[in-house]
Amino acid sequence: MELQQYFKSIIDQDRCAVVICNLAHEILYMNPTAIQRYEKWGGQALVGKSLLDCHNPHSCGQIKKVISWFEESTAHNMIHTFYNEKENKDVYMVALRDEDGRLAGYYEKHEYRDKETAKMYDFS
Repeated sequence: MELQQYFKSIIDQDRCAVVICNLAHEILYMNPTAIQRYEKWGGQALVGKSLLDCHNPHSCGQIKKVISWFEESTAHNMIHTFYNEKENKDVYMVALRDEDGRLAGYYEKHEYRDKETAKMYDFS
């Protein structure tokens, strides 16, 4: 298996929605959780569309500000964008950089704050 396949598998197994975009805000990839989460807005059909079409004008402006901030410094790589009290989760935008540190895109990452309820090493 090539390294790229390992990375895809990591994203695909994430229980949180992950949406990957290029700098033109085109949705390049959605993991299975994101496809399911955004099903009522198109799910898989959103791939290839503009992320900006999925947000209101204020949010689009904020997304563009984050991209500008990412471009200012290679040290600017993640920013908290939202807390969803109903789902007890944080949402982040994360910079994606090429091997030279140039900004190539970004992704949206959801992280739930709920304590894990599964037993440790429960193989049943």
